[in-house]
Amino acid sequence: MRGFALLGILAINIQYFAMPDAAYFNPTAYGDLQGANLQVFLWSRLLADQKFMTIFSMLFGAGIVLMAARAAEPGDARRRHYRRMAWLGLIGLLHAHLLWAGDILFLYAVCGMLVFPLRGLSPRLLLAIGAATISVASAISLAGGASLPYWPDAARSDFIATLWQPPPAMIEADLAAYRGGWLEQLPARSATAFTFETFILLTWGMWRAGGLMLIGMALFKLDVFRAQRSRRFYGALAVAALVLGFSIDGYGVVLDFRYGWDIWSFFQGEQFNYWGSIAVSLGYVGLVMLACRTPALRGATRPFAAVGQTALTNYLLQTVICTTIFYGHGLGWYG
Repeated sequence: MRGFALLGILAINIQYFAMPDAAYFNPTAYGDLQGANLQVFLWSRLLADQKFMTIFSMLFGAGIVLMAARAAEPGDARRRHYRRMAWLGLIGLLHAHLLWAGDILFLYAVCGMLVFPLRGLSPRLLLAIGAATISVASAISLAGGASLPYWPDAARSDFIATLWQPPPAMIEADLAAYRGGWLEQLPARSATAFTFETFILLTWGMWRAGGLMLIGMALFKLDVFRAQRSRRFYGALAVAALVLGFSIDGYGVVLDFRYGWDIWSFFQGEQFNYWGSIAVSLGYVGLVMLACRTPALRGATRPFAAVGQTALTNYLLQTVICTTIFYGHGLGWYG
C-alpha cells in the first residue's frame, strides 16, 4: 500500500517539478489548457491529486501505532518516536531548501509529533477527532474566501498574484531561477519552502495531514490496513468510496470551469477535491487490499511492496531524478 501511494504521488509532484509554482494550484496560470494538456490535467486531478498523499498520510499514522506497539516499554516508544520525527524534520528542511520546495517530510515530522499522544484512543474517537481536525483547514479556506472582498486592494492583489494568477514578469522570474544553476535556484526555492513551512502548514497542511494520520491510526486498529477484513468489505469500500469521491471531485471540476478558474476555485472550488479525494483514497485502499486478499493478484503487489520498504529513499530519489530532468543544473526542461 505504501509503495502504491508513493508512486502515485509522483503523478502530481512531477507537474510541480516541471512548471512554475502557481500552475500547481491553478492549471490556467501557465501554458494553455487544451488538447493533451487538458487531458493530463483532468485525469491527474480526478485520479491522483491529493488522493495518494491522503493514503500516505493515513499510513504514516498507522505506522506510528505499529512502531509504538513494537516498543518494549512506553518510554522507549516515546523516545524513539520523537527522535525519529526530529531526524525526519531535519531531513525535510534540507530537502526543501537544498533540493525541492515541495517537501512533505517536515510537515509529517511536525504532525507526527502532535498526534503521537493520541495513539491510544479508541478507533471511534480517533475517527471523530481526525474528521474534526481535517475540517479546520476547510473552515479556514472558506472563511478566507468569504473575507476576500473585504481585504485591502493591495493585499488581495498580492495574494492572487503570488498563489493563483501571477503576472508575466513573475512567471519569467520563476522560469529564470529554476532554469539557472543550483545557486540561482536557491533564493526562490528557500522562499517557497519557508511559505510551505509556515503559512501553508498552519492554515492547511497540519490540519489535513494530522487529521488523516489520526484516521489512519483508527483504520489500522480496525484491521483495514492489515488486509484482515473480508473481500466483501474491501469490495464494498472500493465501489462506494470511488463512486462518492469521483462524483464530488468531478462536480467540483465542472464548477471550476464554469467560474473560469478565478480565485473562487482556490477557496471554495478546492473544497470538492479536498473532501472528495479522501473518499477516492479510501476506494483505492479497498482495491489494493482486495488485491492483497486475492491469490492470483499477490504477485502483482510485490513490486509495490519493495518500493514501500524503501519509502524515504524512493521519495528523495524522485526529487533527485526530477530536478535533474527539469532544473537548470540538469537538462533544464523546466517550464
